[in-house]
Amino acid sequence: MKLRTVLATTVALSCAVTALAQAPMSYGPTITAETAKRLAVPAIAEAKKNNWTMAVAIVDPAGDLVYFEKMDDTQVGSTQIAIDKARSAARFKRPTKTFQDGLAAGGAGLRLLGLNGAVPVEGGIPLVQSGKIVGAIGCSGGTSEQDGMCATAGANALK
Repeated sequence: MKLRTVLATTVALSCAVTALAQAPMSYGPTITAETAKRLAVPAIAEAKKNNWTMAVAIVDPAGDLVYFEKMDDTQVGSTQIAIDKARSAARFKRPTKTFQDGLAAGGAGLRLLGLNGAVPVEGGIPLVQSGKIVGAIGCSGGTSEQDGMCATAGANALK
């Protein structure tokens, strides 16, 4: 009987610890337009350094656009995709690469296709300040990996 109690307690504690570790981050105050403009600079610089063209969108925690910049000759479709990536990262509180990886894994990951507004393509990253999500950055114009590199450059400038 004691072994069952110990096992049940261990399982319960393990589940509780896992749930806490996976608890989503809270939203904080919205990113300012001035800060958003500052974060776009390194994202664009990363694109220029690699001879890529890029659209960069920065949204508030609700996914509403705060700042947008598109380099000359960036494909027209990247405008909306950058905004959608940023919105997805903010609203779902995780990088869009998480959705890309889940979808690529197949099986249960295919359920991601049913999430309205979840963009399963790398390039959207939540912006975190003082442990809270203050917005997100989304980049589009290159491959998903290139978009991710540019978004990471912008997100890292907040730290």
